[in-house]
Amino acid sequence: MAGKYFDDLEVGMVIQHPIGRTITEMDNVLFSALTMNNQPLHLNEDFAKDTQFGARIVNGIFTMGLLVGLTVNDLTAGTIIANLGYEHVVHPHPMYHGDTLYVETHVISKRESASKPDRGIVTLKHIGKNQHGVVCIEVTRSVLFLRRPV
Repeated sequence: MAGKYFDDLEVGMVIQHPIGRTITEMDNVLFSALTMNNQPLHLNEDFAKDTQFGARIVNGIFTMGLLVGLTVNDLTAGTIIANLGYEHVVHPHPMYHGDTLYVETHVISKRESASKPDRGIVTLKHIGKNQHGVVCIEVTRSVLFLRRPV
């Protein structure tokens, strides 16, 4: 599998995910429409230009989904059982149309499952930065990983 197993992850490990993704206006408008989020900060340039942001900003839930998605190939492809929870999400800086999101992952903690020896729980902190290196999103999540088969 392309993903990492529970046994491959060590507390303190930092994974730099090499693939970035530029967020387009279409991404933001389509995601907002699909999720029935008609927030004018995402959809109304005339409204958004007079806010503290000066322009429409990207839907934060889309940014979070993209952040997690950018980690899949290097981290969880085929080795994840489930996302158990998202404990902490912050957006210290907005993403704008045309910004590119890059992600690094920090392994915060891990423990073997007490009831099932073929798996373990890992707490990850994902940090998403734009093309200027500005942190735009941080997400801490708990993930149930498979252990490496014997």
